[in-house]
Amino acid sequence: MMKLKPNCECCDRNLPPESTEAVICSFECTFCAACADHILKGACPNCSGNLVRRPIRPAAMLKKYPASTERHLRAQPCLAKAG
Repeated sequence: MMKLKPNCECCDRNLPPESTEAVICSFECTFCAACADHILKGACPNCSGNLVRRPIRPAAMLKKYPASTERHLRAQPCLAKAG
């Protein structure tokens, strides 16, 4: 079951379960679209995997399978990638 983390791991922006601005890698590292595009250039800084739009869990399913409330921030700052 996908965790649906509540924040961007770079800038700590809130990313509620219904957010269309959340992107993830295959390990569910979570970032906002702005950080993913402008700082990370579409690649996860943790695993180097590509970042894709996070699916939205239907509201009825959120009641049964709620999103995570545990916030994650990278220990190292997110630095802009060259190119």
